[in-house]
Amino acid sequence: MRHYTDRQAVDRIIDANLNRVQEGVRVCEEFTRFILNNSALTKELKHIRHRISALCLLPAFKGCIGKRDTESDPGTTIHHPRELKRARPSDILFANMQRAKESVRVLEEFAKLKNKTAALQFKKLRYRLYVLEQKIRERIERIG
Repeated sequence: MRHYTDRQAVDRIIDANLNRVQEGVRVCEEFTRFILNNSALTKELKHIRHRISALCLLPAFKGCIGKRDTESDPGTTIHHPRELKRARPSDILFANMQRAKESVRVLEEFAKLKNKTAALQFKKLRYRLYVLEQKIRERIERIG
């Protein structure tokens, strides 16, 4: 088993969560675009995804990109049966919205070690995701 310094571990955490949040938001974006056919919701999600991409480019985070060690990551082999239980497209949406919110929270916390202003930006994005999730939920309930 490989051991990492605190700095290396933090870089790996940030890298993994930057990737995870962008993937999760993209799945939600595809749902609002192709299933809800809603340009306003799609635009909001796209804006969030691009804002996260912009935060990735900050000097504090540039060194984090590509730091994951997927081959020796013990988390890649852990699967929960719930991951495969999706009955409706909305199940996919809400699972990925949760994934995105959790990842942004992790980024908010670990960014405090590198760039406090970015940590606050991640916090704002997390709250935007909360609001957006509610809007999407209301839209889904309206259309039945």
